[in-house]
Amino acid sequence: MATLTLNERIRRLQEDPAYVLRRVTQACRVATMRAVEKATELTPPTENDLRGTNTRTGEMKQHWATDSKTEPRIEGDNFVTELNNDKEYASYVNDGHRMDRHFVPGLYINPHNGMLEYDPGADVGIVVGTRTPYVPGLFMVDQAEQVYHEVLRQELADLGEVFE
Repeated sequence: MATLTLNERIRRLQEDPAYVLRRVTQACRVATMRAVEKATELTPPTENDLRGTNTRTGEMKQHWATDSKTEPRIEGDNFVTELNNDKEYASYVNDGHRMDRHFVPGLYINPHNGMLEYDPGADVGIVVGTRTPYVPGLFMVDQAEQVYHEVLRQELADLGEVFE
């Protein structure tokens, strides 16, 4: 295959704007799907790590796929997709958060089986918190965004330097 000059490549792309629109739309969709996959992969529970609230259910992990918008829409000159997680605590897991020790009424350790239990009507409670006052973030969104840009570059490589 002959090497095209930049002017030749631009001329060919201008001859078929529908092709460019299809390719960019497809590239945005694929890149967003890969970003969703990366965010999901990094969200607890991860391999053999079930620490933290809601990690056993995997609810936050599942919300990347259901809340994100992978089908591109055009707004002005921009193709827009969204990486979303609507769980109210997702930003705390992503960015990190303070964790203060605090008293929880009704929370107790059952003397019969040693399990942590909660009874809002019980006349007991315990102080809970972490050994550290700060829980570091996992930065799933930043890493997913990097994957998005890498995949987008790969998907659009055949369109050449026009998009550089």
